Amino acid sequence: MASTVLEAGVAEAAGRVSELFSLLHGTLGAWRDAILDDLDAVSSPAVLDERVASLVLPPLRETDPLLIGAGFIAAPEFTGGDDLHFSWWLGPLEDNPVFGATAAPSRLDLASRSYSGYLRDLGSLEWYSIPRSTHRTHITGPYIDHLCACDYIVTVTSPVESDGRMLGVVGVDVYVKRLERELLPSLLSTGRRLALVNEAGRVMVSTDPAVRVGTVVAIPAASIPCPGTPFHLVPTSAAVGRGRAG
Repeated sequence: MASTVLEAGVAEAAGRVSELFSLLHGTLGAWRDAILDDLDAVSSPAVLDERVASLVLPPLRETDPLLIGAGFIAAPEFTGGDDLHFSWWLGPLEDNPVFGATAAPSRLDLASRSYSGYLRDLGSLEWYSIPRSTHRTHITGPYIDHLCACDYIVTVTSPVESDGRMLGVVGVDVYVKRLERELLPSLLSTGRRLALVNEAGRVMVSTDPAVRVGTVVAIPAASIPCPGTPFHLVPTSAAVGRGRAG
């Protein structure tokens, strides 16, 4: 009986992970539909920016927002330019040694990021290239975001397409530490040491102090999938560390 209750608790925790990411997927779907509905009215990148801002700023202005970044990255074919066009906003940032702290949402200014030239190589951008090739929503991370947050984040992006043409991706960034706040209560309630890992075994959230975020662990057959996501809950007693994210 105890084992049955324990497994039911783990399944419930996996369901909480699915619920959270389903919410993010739903938000991206609504933004994607809104952008497609306004295609005829988007006469310039400036008009596009205004429309995207109206979609993403409300959740970024919430008290204690879930998101730390959100927006639309337009393909060069859509804007008529040579590079990706970032209609992207950052939520209030905590103090960090690179960009300091902000008290309100702000527009991402690529000109102030001297090392942003890598963004021109679309094939190297997982959050862009995979949605483009699969035509599906993709979750990138966890990884350290050196462009904006200077912290571990997860990025969720969804392709925006019209008549078979890739227009860009809508996306959101979430701090891993915010995911911990959302998910740790349900993981801890299982009474087991668990790690939430992505498809590569990279740890996103852990109830085991010996298994840190960014660590890569083996995904055993006994892992518990989180429906609708590429994630698994792994009992850390069966996990073997293989390094850390950089």
